[in-house]
Amino acid sequence: MSYSADIKKLPRHFLPVDFAVKDWESLEPFFKNLTERTIASRPGLEQWLKDSSELEAAISEDACWRQIKMTCDTENKELEEAFNFFMMEIQPKVQPYADFLNRKLVECPLTKELDQKKFFTYLRNVKKNIDLFREVNIPIQAEMNVEAQHFGMISGKMTVTVNGQEYTLQQAAKFLEDPDRKLREEVYRKIAERRLQDKEKLNDLYSSLLKKRHQIASNTGFSNYRDFRFAELGRFDYTKEDCYQFHEAVKLHVMPLVNQLYEEKRKKLGLDTLRPWDIDAEPDGIQPLRPFKTGEELIEKTIRCFNELKPFFGDCLKKMKSMGHLDLESRKGKAPGGYNCPLAETGAPFIFMNAAGQLDDVTTMVHEGGHAIHSFLTHDEELNGFKEYPTEIAEVASMSMELFTMDHWKVFFEDDEELLRAKEQQLERVITIFPWIATIDKFQHWVYENPQHNLEERGDKWMSILNEFSSAAVDFSGLDEYRRYGWQRQLHLFEVPFYYIEYGIAQLGAIGLWQQYKKGPDAAINNYMTALDLGGTRTLPELFQSAGLRFDLSPVHISGLMQFVKQELDAFKK
Repeated sequence: MSYSADIKKLPRHFLPVDFAVKDWESLEPFFKNLTERTIASRPGLEQWLKDSSELEAAISEDACWRQIKMTCDTENKELEEAFNFFMMEIQPKVQPYADFLNRKLVECPLTKELDQKKFFTYLRNVKKNIDLFREVNIPIQAEMNVEAQHFGMISGKMTVTVNGQEYTLQQAAKFLEDPDRKLREEVYRKIAERRLQDKEKLNDLYSSLLKKRHQIASNTGFSNYRDFRFAELGRFDYTKEDCYQFHEAVKLHVMPLVNQLYEEKRKKLGLDTLRPWDIDAEPDGIQPLRPFKTGEELIEKTIRCFNELKPFFGDCLKKMKSMGHLDLESRKGKAPGGYNCPLAETGAPFIFMNAAGQLDDVTTMVHEGGHAIHSFLTHDEELNGFKEYPTEIAEVASMSMELFTMDHWKVFFEDDEELLRAKEQQLERVITIFPWIATIDKFQHWVYENPQHNLEERGDKWMSILNEFSSAAVDFSGLDEYRRYGWQRQLHLFEVPFYYIEYGIAQLGAIGLWQQYKKGPDAAINNYMTALDLGGTRTLPELFQSAGLRFDLSPVHISGLMQFVKQELDAFKK
């Protein structure tokens, strides 16, 4: 099958071509048309679905642009107000209509005549949304959506001064790779101290969000927000018990490898004890990896890298660049983190990140690039709902790209020794990311199962879980105050609750695809694209199967994949 990145904005047939979402008064007539329209035939139902999808895509893209613009400049009050206006004045009025349209679809006798295989996951999601809808939750959700963005505003203002120059925390992190141990410790402590300055603000923000989330769950008949959120996220194919099993598998089969890696690092650096500010460092005489200097250089090199892997992948990034759909460099006032934001009408998504010239930024760029490929591949799906793929397969798209592209990182590292170091560091990260995933996920289970907890209990429980998944090979003594608030740096806790186990599940899928790639790159990439091309029209296990993968969270499966990564890593080090 041939693929083209020459993506076209979806044509409008129901909405006027020049229609823009400005206020509810101009939007409501389209909802009224859909609610009042008589559906008398299957072609009539299919047209009604297409018109509903067109309206949904236009509203979705408008909301996305408001969020993108605000995260790119958190200090611009106009952009903040535009986002807040949508969340407080438009979205709450959309929701009752959306629920009515969902019920109209499910209750329509002609719905049974639709292709049940193709529509299975779509209709399952519609029914799930009906089950979870409560009018009383609308204003709470609106407030929550606005409030969650305060995390980016608080974090976007955080800077530290190093050697007389001001840096964002993302930019300052590059000093943690410096051969000068004294400088590394100084910067580690400066970053941690700066975070502590806002610990009360972030604690208060999180407490407020937890209260609202628990209220939403209670209003919907759930005993806690965790159970509500599992339903809301459409986690049809695994349970909280599977998550607990994952946590235990990380302790049993990943932590020993992490301890081994950190012990090797201690010896390599010639240290008596390995401290947290030593983890990313190199021995004296070896300069940190600096794969690019500017955002422009990062995108150009990534395009070349993607071109070598598959020209279609490079073409996708070129298209985004030509459309101005990239904001890559870290700067003061910009929200933290990185994301790929699908744009339902335009098709070519937007990549946002905070690059500072490090290997981690290359990993982030190819990761978000993998998400972007997914957006391109699903753009032609006839209904917007068909593009709503499970987040777990979305992260397979991105994490697989991190591993696939390694064979083409010569564009970033012309020196063979540097290239080898980069690959080693990437594979080490594949292993060392699991304990953090388990920590964040286990913490969220506790937080939402115990909604009445106080701040001291929260800090104590965080420390208890953090220590479960902290390496015995690293000396954390004297750093408890910093570590106690370490959860506050994780954006997902504030903005997308319970979205984190997906990274662990997806990493397993990505490793499986990389195993395939090692045997035959073309076949692996074909499996990858076949799965992504299905969008959200199959269940999660079926999507894994279409990629030639097993959907399996068992300790035995995890152990086997970890051993494979360790063998590959050891081969690099010989």
